Amino acid sequence: MAVVISMLRGVNVGGHNKIKMDALRALYESLKLRDAQTYVQSGNVIFKSDERDLARLAKRIEDGIERKFGFRPDVILRTATEMRDVVARNPFAKRRGIQPGKLLVSFLASDPGEEGREKVRQMKCDPEELRAEGRELYIYFPNGQGQSKLSGAALEKALKTPATGRNWNSVTKMLEMAERLEASK
Repeated sequence: MAVVISMLRGVNVGGHNKIKMDALRALYESLKLRDAQTYVQSGNVIFKSDERDLARLAKRIEDGIERKFGFRPDVILRTATEMRDVVARNPFAKRRGIQPGKLLVSFLASDPGEEGREKVRQMKCDPEELRAEGRELYIYFPNGQGQSKLSGAALEKALKTPATGRNWNSVTKMLEMAERLEASK
């Protein structure tokens, strides 16, 4: 049984697409996803599942959210193994002075291919730094995300796939929760 990390895009942001985490957890349990746990209010759910087809699982969750809450956010999934890989591939890991709250991992719904990654590399975004790695985009915001002129919409357009971002603190906490769930077999 795999442990899966589910990240909903655009939930509880700016007063839109509101979902209480206890209601979200109950929905996941009703979908036969076991031991569902939420992390913060932005739609992160860590759970166990026998389903191996993550695209089918994401669609099942999206369908359930739409039926229950009346809107359909993108659901982006990573297994615990994939999340360990995300942490291991952090291109900023060895650099001193990187503040975890200013490092964002943008999780992509699908692989943008080399063409999409190259478009991102060509974007002018100083002082932000972008690194496209597989289905993730690592972005360092030295002055904080609120001060940035970097547009998430422009990034998604270049990559041609939906994405949802989580700061480094959230990424490592979700992995920690997933690893505890793995150990509880």
